[in-house]
Formats: sequence, structure tokens, C-alpha cells
Amino acid sequence: MKQVMSNKLVIALYTLPALILILALVYVPIMMSGYYGLMDWDGIGAMTFIGLENYIALMQDAKFWDSAYHSFLLAAFSTLSLGAYLLISLVLANKLKGSELLRKIYLIPMLLSSVAIAQLWLKIYDPNNGMLNSLLEFFGVENTPIWLADPDLVLFSIFIAIIWQYAGFYIIIYSAALKGIPESLVEAARIDGANPLQIAWKIKVPLIAGVIKVTIVLAIVGSLKYFDLIYVMTGGGPNGASEVMASYMYKEAFGAYNFGYGSAVGFALLVICLLLTWLIRKLTTSDEEIQY
Repeated sequence: MKQVMSNKLVIALYTLPALILILALVYVPIMMSGYYGLMDWDGIGAMTFIGLENYIALMQDAKFWDSAYHSFLLAAFSTLSLGAYLLISLVLANKLKGSELLRKIYLIPMLLSSVAIAQLWLKIYDPNNGMLNSLLEFFGVENTPIWLADPDLVLFSIFIAIIWQYAGFYIIIYSAALKGIPESLVEAARIDGANPLQIAWKIKVPLIAGVIKVTIVLAIVGSLKYFDLIYVMTGGGPNGASEVMASYMYKEAFGAYNFGYGSAVGFALLVICLLLTWLIRKLTTSDEEIQY
């Protein structure tokens, strides 16, 4: 009994520094954000308690709801792109010639910062000398679009950059999960006459369903709090057409010096992410898994 208590004490001592860091860097800022959301504060002077006024104003703020709509659109696009990442991973899992090289190529965007990626795509989308419009002109397109200045195209343009940025991350996750599938199961399916499509859809995909659920949560939550690349590329423009919740929060807090309202936006974003995570888990968890 004493040995068990001693082991628990040692484990607690080893985990204590990590717990303190998590508490100080994650949970305390979350609680402070909710607290600041109850204040009228410019970030410098004295705070004035105003209760739920910031949150009530938030519910009536058309700009916030527009930014939330754009965030949900990006989340939907990101979730749909997981299908393309999974397909690429399934193809690479067949050990085709050059598949290892392709995996390394897909990882290149992960080595770059979001600011560097944003600058790269700004050059690609440049309406005068950008690679994309030059390519369209080569194929005879006369009225080439101004990608990041067109309200109807700006979100789609940013989405393409985000797909490129995170392709390697999700492909590596799926590839690692596919490598964990016992080869004996695949060989048994081949002996029974299953073709590669049937093996992929009826054996491999169901066996990595848990990993797919995790990536869905990562894609949705990551999209809802996405900020840096959008802020560098468009700043939320033109005319708010690419404004997302995180950039709106930043502008309110550090642009308009309305820290109380900006904190309310940030806390609302946290609540939305938590609710969506719970909802996804609820919808994708079977009764057997719940009982277990």
C-alpha cells in the first residue's frame, strides 16, 4: 500500500510542472477572457463592470454573425477537403513508385510559417504579375479576376491556400493510420477477390474511422479559430468579405481598443468550438462505444 502511495506521489510530482503550465497558459486566460467580457475596458484605463452587455451586443452584431458565417464556410470547406487528403493517402499507401517522395513534398508547407505562406500566395494571386493570372492569360482568358479584391472570390482563394498549407499534416496522419492496418487483413481480402477500391472502402477506411473523426474535429475547430494567414493576406477585406471570428476579435480588441467586447467575441468563439466538438463526438460515437 505504501509503495502504491509512493508511486502516485512520484507521478503527481512529475506531472505537476505540466499541470501548472497548462493552468497558467490555458485555463486562467480562458477564465480571464470571460471575466473581461463583462467589462467596459480599453485595455489601458480602469475597467467598468457592465455585466452581460457585451454579450447581448454580440448577439445583435451583424458583423460578428457575418464573420461567424465565413468561419463556418471555411470549416465546411476544410472538412470536405479531408476527403481529398484521405484519397491521396490511400493511393500513397499502395507503395507506388515515388510515393515516399510525394509524402516529403506534401510536408514542405508545414516547414513554412503562416506569414511566409501568405506572402507566397499573395504573389501567386497578384492581379498584374501573379503566376495564376499569367497562366490564365496564356490560355486566352482576357478578363482575369482580382482574386483577393473580389468579395465573391476572396474566401475561395484563401481556402485554396489553406488546403495547400495543411495537406501534408493530414496526409501524414492518414498515412500513419493506414500503416497500422495489419497486412494480413488486406491479403485475406485480396485472396477473397476484393479489388483495390473495395479494400480501401470496406476495410481500410472503417479501420481508421477513429482517426478520421479526430481529423474532422481538428479541421472544424482549427478553421473556426483560424487567423494568421487570413489577416496577412486580406486583413478581413474587402469590406469584411473574408472577416472571420478570430480576426474580428483581434480588430475589436487591438484595433478599436475595445478589450471588453473583443474578449466577449473570443469567449463566444471558445463556446462555439466546445459545442461543436461535443456535437461531433455525439454524432460520430456509436452506442457500443458509449457503453464501453
